[in-house]
Amino acid sequence: MGKMMETVRLTIDNKEIEVPKGTTIYKAAKQLGIEIPTLCYLHLDDLNIENKPGGCRICVAEVQGRRNLAPTCSTNCENGMVVKTHTTRVLNARRTVMEFILSDHPTDCLVCPKSGTCELQNMAHLLGIREIPGAEYAEMSKYKPDTSPSIIRDLDKCIMCRRCEMMCNDVQTVGALSAVNRGFMAAVAPAFEQNLEHSTCTYCGQCVAVCPTGALTEVDHTPEVLRALADPTKTVIVQTAPAVRAALGEAFGMAPGTLVTGKMVAALRALGFDYVFDTDFGADLTIMEEGTELLDRIKRHLSGDTTVRLPLLTSCCPGWVNFFEEYFPDLKDVPSSAKSPQQMFGAIAKSYFAEKIKVDRENLVVVSIMPCLAKKYECQREEFSVNGNRDVDYSISTRELAAFIKQANLDLNNLEDEEFDAPLGESTGAGVIFGATGGVIEAACRTAYEMYTGKKLDRIDFTELRGLEGVRSATIDFDGLPLNIGIAHGLGNARKLLDDVRSGKSQFHAIEVMACPGGCIGGGGQPAHHGNSEIIKARAAAIYREDSKKPLRKSHENPFIIKLYEEYLGHPNSEKAHHLLHTRYFDKKKKVIVKQ
Repeated sequence: MGKMMETVRLTIDNKEIEVPKGTTIYKAAKQLGIEIPTLCYLHLDDLNIENKPGGCRICVAEVQGRRNLAPTCSTNCENGMVVKTHTTRVLNARRTVMEFILSDHPTDCLVCPKSGTCELQNMAHLLGIREIPGAEYAEMSKYKPDTSPSIIRDLDKCIMCRRCEMMCNDVQTVGALSAVNRGFMAAVAPAFEQNLEHSTCTYCGQCVAVCPTGALTEVDHTPEVLRALADPTKTVIVQTAPAVRAALGEAFGMAPGTLVTGKMVAALRALGFDYVFDTDFGADLTIMEEGTELLDRIKRHLSGDTTVRLPLLTSCCPGWVNFFEEYFPDLKDVPSSAKSPQQMFGAIAKSYFAEKIKVDRENLVVVSIMPCLAKKYECQREEFSVNGNRDVDYSISTRELAAFIKQANLDLNNLEDEEFDAPLGESTGAGVIFGATGGVIEAACRTAYEMYTGKKLDRIDFTELRGLEGVRSATIDFDGLPLNIGIAHGLGNARKLLDDVRSGKSQFHAIEVMACPGGCIGGGGQPAHHGNSEIIKARAAAIYREDSKKPLRKSHENPFIIKLYEEYLGHPNSEKAHHLLHTRYFDKKKKVIVKQ
C-alpha cells in the first residue's frame, strides 16, 4: 500500500477544511469558494506553473495567534489554524498597500494599451479606491520606454509583482529579466538595464501574457495595416493561424474554446482585406517539407550514414528558434531547415500567388494574425525578404485583431460564417492541430507514415502525442520501424531535451518544441488567461474538434498543395522548394552591452 498523504485541518472564515500538508492558505480558501484578491500570484496546475512571491501583499489575511498579517499565497496551512480573510484590519491593509502601489503609478489609463484588461485597474476598483492620499508628495519613477521588434517595456508601470521574472527565469529559463534598483526606481528589467533586444529575450511573450499592468505590451502594427488597407495601389492579403480561431471569441464574451473560424473570416473581409487566407495552408506545406526532411534523415541514418544528425527538431516556433540560436548555437544544424508556416505562406504568396493574380511583389502586402509575439520579430528577420521586401509585411496578435474588429464597430457574435478564399485558404485537419502542443509532430506522423510505408493510415488520431505534460514521449510504429518522438512545450522543458541532444544521450528520432505553455493556444498574443489552465484546455479541445470535422486530415491530401507542387515547386525538398521554403540558423549568443 502507498504511503497515506498527511493532511491538516483548519478554519477559514468560519468554514472548516482538510487539505494536504503544504497547501497554501490561498489554495485552501479557493477550495471553499473564498476568493482572495492578489496581484503577484500566478498558478496553472495542469502546466505545473506556480509562483509564491508574497510580494504585493494584497492577499494578506489574519491568522489567529500571529501578530502580523500573513500573505496567503506563500503561507502554508497548519493544524488548528484559524484564518480571517475579510476583517476590517485586512481590508484596511489591502487598501493601504494598493494606495502605495498607485502612488508610484502613471494615471494615463485612457491611452494605456492594458486599459480594460488591467488587473491593477480592476483591483483598485474592487478595493473601492477613488483617490490616492499623499500622491502629490510621492516620487514618481522615470524610465524611458524600451521598444523591441515585438515587445514594449514601460517600466513606470511596473509594480514589482515579478510575475514576468518568474515566467522568464523559472518557466522559460531564458534569464532575460530580474529585479533592479530599489525604492521608487525598483523595477524588473534585463541585466545592467540594457534594452530588451540586446538581452537574451526570445520574444516568446510569456512575460507580456502574465503582466497585470501595461508595463509589458506588444508592439502594435494595426496602424500600418490600416494604412495599407487604405492604399489603392496595394493588394492586401491576410493569413490566420490555427490557434487564433480558438481564442478570438473570448474577447467578445464567448466561452473559452468557442470556435469562430467562419466569423473571423467574415470580420477580416469586412475590414477590407482583398483575400482572406489560412496559415493552415502553410502548415500543410510545412509538413510536406519537414516530413520529407525527417524521412530522408532517417533513411540515411539506417543506411549507416554517420554524418546525418538526429533527432530532427521542429522549426515552426520562432520563440524556440530564437532560444536555440541563443543558448544552443552549436546545435543549429539539428533543427529542420523548413521555415515556419507563417514564412512559408509569405514566400508562396509573394511568388506563386502574386504571379497568378499578376501583382508585383512590392504591391502585395501580406499580414498575419498570430497568437505569438515572436512572429513580429520573425517576419523582420533579414533572411525572410527579397531585396528588402519582406515575405510577411506585418504580424498582429489575436488581441490586436480583437481591438481592430471593435474599432471597426463590428460585433463578432452577429457575423454570419464565411469561407476562406482559394487557393491559399484550403487546408486539412493536420494544419489545424499545429496550434496545440504535440500537434505539429502528430500532423507530420500522419503524412510521414504513408510516405514511408506506401500504405494507408487508418488510425489518424495519435492521441499518445497529446496532453499538457511539459515533457512527454511516445513511440509510433511505422510498419516495423519504431519512431521515437519527444515533445516539449515551454522553453524550460525544451532545455532539458536539448541538454540530452548536446550530450549525445537523446534516443529520439524527432522532437517537437513549442515555446509557450500549451503551445500556440497559450501564446503571448492571445487573450489573457489570468492563470486559468481550464482556458488552455478548452482552446486545445477546440483545435482537435475542428480537426475531427475536416473532410481531409492529412497534409499530403490537400488538393491545392498537390497542385502547388505540380505547377510550381516540383516536389518536396526540390531545389526551388529549398530556395523558397527553407532557411538556415545563426549563432546569436549575445554579449552583454552595458550602458555608458
